[in-house]
Amino acid sequence: MSVKLNASQLEHLKKLSNDSNVISALAIDQRGSIKRMIAEAGNKPANETEIVDFKKAVSSELTKYASAILLDPEYGLPATKVRDPKSGLLLSYEKTGYDATEPGRFPDLIDNQSALRIKNEGGDAVKFLLYYDPDEPDSINDRKYAFVERVGAEAKENGLPLFLELVTYDGKNDKGSAEEFAKVKPHKVIAATKEFSKPQYNVSVLKLEVPVNQKFVEGYTDEGVKPVYTKAEAAGYYKEQSEATDLPFIFLSAGVSNELFLKELQFAKDAGSTFNGVLCGRATWKPGIKPFAVDGEAAGRKWLETEGRANIERLNKVLADTATPWTDKVEEENTVNA
Repeated sequence: MSVKLNASQLEHLKKLSNDSNVISALAIDQRGSIKRMIAEAGNKPANETEIVDFKKAVSSELTKYASAILLDPEYGLPATKVRDPKSGLLLSYEKTGYDATEPGRFPDLIDNQSALRIKNEGGDAVKFLLYYDPDEPDSINDRKYAFVERVGAEAKENGLPLFLELVTYDGKNDKGSAEEFAKVKPHKVIAATKEFSKPQYNVSVLKLEVPVNQKFVEGYTDEGVKPVYTKAEAAGYYKEQSEATDLPFIFLSAGVSNELFLKELQFAKDAGSTFNGVLCGRATWKPGIKPFAVDGEAAGRKWLETEGRANIERLNKVLADTATPWTDKVEEENTVNA
């Protein structure tokens, strides 16, 4: 069963994709974390101008090599104006972070934003991030289901695809170690993939974590680290995740290095995952923060022109060998009787 999108959603999805109908998108919608990274690198507080300027530099230098860019409406709108004309645009709809005043990591929307406004800003998709633990009580998760249903309906009504980004966590062990979470991560990621593939959410593309922590896979661990999964177990989880959805899905880089992310994509392909691209952020541009913050914009741009470009070109080469076109999973909705 393939996902049905209306003609407008399909048109926008094509704008976000390369000639092979694979999504090779660049993510720089981080807000608080970019502010912290610039401040730490420069050893002084970061101001709003620096955040805006870094996003503009990334957009103008790297969208030449990416099929699309994901930005936020708070700091990223100037960067949307300097992207390559052939590069599509996704805009975030959620506020950064989550509500920490109560259990459940509840999301919130940007106050002065809507799917219509995202469309009017030239956006080709609504991106919405949801923190999700499938094992939390219905009193928490039912609120999240309703939230996504509203966002999905709003995006579709405005003719935009919804990219739902799912980040899992363990509500019962929020302060647990990376190794402890690695043991429960496959179950949580696969359950999240299944849930939000249901048609009531009107999700067009799932933006997913890989279903394991690759640093705990046999053969991928650092020296002295005990594996949590054998290669065969990890491959089985990648395959199970892929089979858990009929929707197009893409992988997020989750802050891992460029080198490890490329290995994850190859591992996914070898395991039989039919993923349809990436939305890759820090793995592409994070090391460029330091020259930008310490030596100024020209130095930052030089890094982006050289190392940043090389990171994307390596990624594009791997995607050409590993990703499958989303057109295999999508058909146009018949709206004659709508």
